[in-house]
Amino acid sequence: MGFKIAVVGATGNVGREMLKILDERQFPVSEVVALASARSNGTEVSFGDKTLKCKVLDKYDFSDTDICLMSAGGDVSKAWSPRIGAQGCVVIDNSSAWRYDAEVPLIVPEVNADAVASFHRRNIIANPNCSTAQLVVALKPLHDAAHIRRVVVSTYQSVSGAGKDGMDELFNQTRATFMLGEIKTGKFPKRIAFNLIPQIDVFMEDGFTKEEWKMAAETKKILDPKIRLTATCVRVPVFISHSESVNVEFDKPISANEAREILRAAPGVLVIDKHEPGGYITPHEAAGEDATYISRIREDTTVENGLAFWCVSDNLRKGAALNAVQIAELLVNRKLIKPKARVAA
Repeated sequence: MGFKIAVVGATGNVGREMLKILDERQFPVSEVVALASARSNGTEVSFGDKTLKCKVLDKYDFSDTDICLMSAGGDVSKAWSPRIGAQGCVVIDNSSAWRYDAEVPLIVPEVNADAVASFHRRNIIANPNCSTAQLVVALKPLHDAAHIRRVVVSTYQSVSGAGKDGMDELFNQTRATFMLGEIKTGKFPKRIAFNLIPQIDVFMEDGFTKEEWKMAAETKKILDPKIRLTATCVRVPVFISHSESVNVEFDKPISANEAREILRAAPGVLVIDKHEPGGYITPHEAAGEDATYISRIREDTTVENGLAFWCVSDNLRKGAALNAVQIAELLVNRKLIKPKARVAA
């Protein structure tokens, strides 16, 4: 017997990717329902070789639904996730609404799968920030081997992290540049075409942005509260995939060769690290792939027990949709949920 799955925000970038990944990974579904706002009622989305028509979230009864993949933003999740959970449907939420709630597990299956067992407190499970997800997949095996003290990370984040509007803005500005048209900004505070923007999310009182704060807070919750992390998050003119330059200080010595072998054996990681031109992964190559790619592994001699590496992953997949589906698989494979009995129509 399969599971009934609802995808909220099915018309967005991540929602469409969730539907695609559910089909690709042959998730045991009995039915998939696409949900969106009233303005998207009837909009068609693909699920494998099927076409689904979006239904309105406000009018949907979740009482016979097993899992809700939520990708409709924080405000919608805050309003709806508790109500959905109260109907016995497990919500896997992609927004930041519940990540820092002590009663809501924040899960990356390759890193802290056991923590998913506490989902029943609210029937909500949080998906981490896209930049955090790929980082902790890389850090976990290294932390197990040599114990991380401090992380310094600079991110190079694609415009798809800002949704369809961000992708459209890059496309339109790029076209306008070549056509000698007017460069219009809207989603981003400055032009993004052929430019970099050292701001993602709002500024906080200490001068860091909220995106940078998220990376630190989420890494502590997922991996280890004792890890010190500082981040600089930058938006770059790339459509899909986030890249990160990572410097790590450990309690114990660890060589680049040791780290390379540890990462090669780690779940969810692919090491592409040749000391030659092109012997590394770029965001273009990571787009559409599930892995977190690690390149440029080297010893950082400016600190004791230091390593540096380059980390790239598709932010729409591992950073969002794939991780959510993997959490759903975790619930099923560990028999933490069972399909609800449904009355035949």
